[in-house]
Amino acid sequence: MKTLASLAILTAAAAAIGFPQEPDAAFRTDTRLVEVHATVTDQAGHLLTDIPQSAFRIYEDDVEQQIKLFSREDAPISLGLIIDNSASMGPKRAKVAAAALALVRASNPSDEVFIMKFDDRPAMVQDFTHDIGRMEAALQKLDATGATAMRDTLLPASEHLKRLAKNDKKVLLVVTDGEDNASIQGIDRVVRSAQQGGILVYAIGLLTEESPRAAERARRDLDILTLEAGGEVFYPKELSEINGIADHVAHDLRNQYTIAYNPSNQASDGAFRKIRVTVDVPGALVRARSGYYAGGVTETSDRRIVQ
Repeated sequence: MKTLASLAILTAAAAAIGFPQEPDAAFRTDTRLVEVHATVTDQAGHLLTDIPQSAFRIYEDDVEQQIKLFSREDAPISLGLIIDNSASMGPKRAKVAAAALALVRASNPSDEVFIMKFDDRPAMVQDFTHDIGRMEAALQKLDATGATAMRDTLLPASEHLKRLAKNDKKVLLVVTDGEDNASIQGIDRVVRSAQQGGILVYAIGLLTEESPRAAERARRDLDILTLEAGGEVFYPKELSEINGIADHVAHDLRNQYTIAYNPSNQASDGAFRKIRVTVDVPGALVRARSGYYAGGVTETSDRRIVQ
């Protein structure tokens, strides 16, 4: 099955050389195409992977939209692994690195991955690559020092994905073990950047060693970020659980539905448009991004990434 980008190119080419097209199949270059990745599970959390398009409904600001493109395929992704490098991560570093590599090995072989670490500032340790060996070498560079500036890292990581990713589907996975105590940026700006880029955000919070108050603040950021960006957050009680979480995320990403529509409201006014996806399957739960910003300038971080 072709990707959305391939479908758009083929349709535009057909129009250019005069092939007849059905009205609903026409690709309009003067309208926005909003793409949404949705995970559907039952009440026990098991993936539902054989739901037909006819069962899906998608709404923008509570107005139902016409689905233009629909697929469920194992499409390659552009993935950013964002790893906490603060001093407290020292004893966890080896297991986190092993789980990150396990996730990549369980993913689509055509995925591209970059790796950033953060303490009190972000640092790129490996730019986009398909090479597992390079990823492994990059993860060995984690040296566990300094404070925790997660938000100030997620923002440039999101911008990096939007500018340089080769694949339509974009994902960030952040692993952290504590409260963000060094960032300038607020969580709302990070969420907005992810929503503007259609980026799914997953998170693993290793918070068992934090004080209850610090853990609560850390959970707040991770909960908001993953809920609004359509991903999922995990809070393992034991470090040994992290490998199973990595497998879960890889399986989740390979079994999502992709839905695209031309919004009935075409105003590029920078306003937030709320998205809601439903399926006509009893007991089914849908996880997708909560919305997007219609036009406007993409915000960038004023913190520099160390190369």
